[in-house]
Amino acid sequence: MLQQYKRILVAVDGSDESEAAFRKAVHVANRNQSSLFLLHVIDTMSFQSVSGYEGLITENVTDQVKETLEEYKKYAELQGVEEFQYLIEYGSPKILIAKDVPKEYQVDLIMLGATGLNAVERLFVGSVSRYVIQNASCDVLVVRTDLENQPIQF
Repeated sequence: MLQQYKRILVAVDGSDESEAAFRKAVHVANRNQSSLFLLHVIDTMSFQSVSGYEGLITENVTDQVKETLEEYKKYAELQGVEEFQYLIEYGSPKILIAKDVPKEYQVDLIMLGATGLNAVERLFVGSVSRYVIQNASCDVLVVRTDLENQPIQF
């Protein structure tokens, strides 16, 4: 029996890898007649070093993210996704993607792009993908190929 996913979460961060994951998630959602949740997490820890400006910076980033997510929404609708919602959350991307958002929205598949970080960056920053794979309570698909299942070249 084939697994059919009903509620798919795809996390995007503006990288080419997350864009590829989004495009593939649209196709998976259509094939499964699923609800698609698009999530962007604004990591507020990165703004705390700019004392006094974090509110203004967060507001500007939020506005830019909304514009981008509206473009993603248009694409998904043009591709035939019937149930689509985008979410902007603030906090730790790892926790929100792996635990909090999937629980709140009863997600049964998380899709995300393979990390764009090199080995040194992963050592210091950590890999969101790795954390999600190890801690999510539902299936996780790390996208490494394009829509024709060819390796993504960036």
